[in-house]
Amino acid sequence: MELLAIAFKEGRKTPMLELDSADISTQTGVEHDVFGKPGPRQVTVLSKLQWLDTCNELNTSIPWIARRANLLIDGVRFNADSVGQYLKIGNVILEITGETNPCKNMEKEFPGLEAALMNDWRGGITCSVLKGGTVKKGDEVILSDQPA
Repeated sequence: MELLAIAFKEGRKTPMLELDSADISTQTGVEHDVFGKPGPRQVTVLSKLQWLDTCNELNTSIPWIARRANLLIDGVRFNADSVGQYLKIGNVILEITGETNPCKNMEKEFPGLEAALMNDWRGGITCSVLKGGTVKKGDEVILSDQPA
C-alpha cells in the first residue's frame, strides 16, 4: 500500500489544499487542518480503489479532494473489519475508528456522489492519531492488527 496524496482544510468553507508532506500530531491531526482536534475523526482516509469504484458508478472522473479526506491510499479497500486496526505511515500510527459518512455537501461536488459513497465504505475511514510524525507522498502504508 502507498500514500498517494495528502490534503487539509484551513477553515470550514475553504477549499482542500494538497501537500507533498505533512506533520501529523496527536493534538492537531494533519497540520493546519480545521478538523484535526483529538477524537475519533481526527484524520480521514480515502481508498483510491473505492474512490475509483465511485467515479465508475457515476461514469465520471472527480478529483479525490472533492471527498475532503486528508489522506489518499492505494492498495486497500476499507470495510467494517477495518475498525480497530492500525495504519502505519512512516513513523505515524493511526487507529481506524469508523466509517466516514458522506454528507449533503457531496451533492454540491457532483449529483449522485453522496448516494454513491454510501456503498461499501467508499466514503473512507476516520482515524485517531496514536503516534505523530511526518508523512510524505509515496510513503509505504501498512495495515496491521497491532499498533506497534
